[in-house]
Amino acid sequence: MPSLIITLTTDFGTRDPWVGIMKGVILGICPEARLVDISHDIAPQDVLEGALCLEASARFFPRGTVHLAVVDPGVGSSRRPLALRAGGQCYVGPDNGLLSLVLDDGGPVDAVELTREEYRRSPASQTFHGRDIFAPAAAHLASGVPLERLGPVVTDPVRLSVPSSRHDNGLILGEVIGADRFGNLLTSVTAKDLGALEGPRPPVVEIGGVRVGAPVTAYAEARPGGMGAVVSSTGRLEVFVREGSAQAALGLGRGAPVVVKRG
Repeated sequence: MPSLIITLTTDFGTRDPWVGIMKGVILGICPEARLVDISHDIAPQDVLEGALCLEASARFFPRGTVHLAVVDPGVGSSRRPLALRAGGQCYVGPDNGLLSLVLDDGGPVDAVELTREEYRRSPASQTFHGRDIFAPAAAHLASGVPLERLGPVVTDPVRLSVPSSRHDNGLILGEVIGADRFGNLLTSVTAKDLGALEGPRPPVVEIGGVRVGAPVTAYAEARPGGMGAVVSSTGRLEVFVREGSAQAALGLGRGAPVVVKRG
C-alpha cells in the first residue's frame, strides 16, 4: 500500500524554483502527499553521488514510500524515464544509472518506462522532465496507481559501474568514491570487507599513499586536527580529519586509491 510519502533528491539546489515547482505538480495530483527533501545539493550532473545518496537514505523510509530522484544530464535525449519497485518501495527517475544501487540490492525489481500520456504533463518540456514526467509519476504512485499502468516493462535498466573493493593476498584494495560537506572521504571499502580481514591486530588504512592507521569507532577518538578512519553510518569506510576536512588536507578526491592491510 502507498504510504503517501514522497522523497525528493536532486542536483537542482534551492536558489531556483525547480524543486518548488515539482512539489506543486505533486500536490496538484496528490494533495495528501507528505514531501520529504533528502538532498538538493547533489553536485551538478553527478549521477554517482545521487545514487550513493539514495543508497544511504532510502532504506530508512516506510514501505510504500516513493523516492523521486532527478540528476539528469541527459534530459531530452533518448534516455528512458523510469519507475521501479524494489524492497517494498518505489523509485522514479532517469534511466541513467541513478537507481543502480537500488537495482543491485539483490531483491526482485519491477521496472517500467514512463510512457503513458495520462500520467504525465503534456506537452512535456525537453528540459524539465522533473516537472512534466517524474513528478506526476511519483504523485500517481503515491496516490495508489499501480506501477504497471505507467508504461511498458523494462528488463534492462542502465547500471552504473559503481566502484567496489577487491581482496588480494591479505589486502583490501579500494578507492575514494565521494566526499561529504565536511570533507570526509567516502570509500568503496565496506564494513563487510573489514570483517574479512580479521586478525590479532587491527587493520591499517592507507589513502593516496598516506598512512591513516587503524579504524576508530568514533570521530572523537582522533585528536583535534588529526586524521582517522571510521566505518560511517552508511556502512562504508571513510577517512576524516577531526574538526577539519580530509579532502582539503590530502588534496584527494574520487578515484584516489585506498588500501587496507592487516596490522
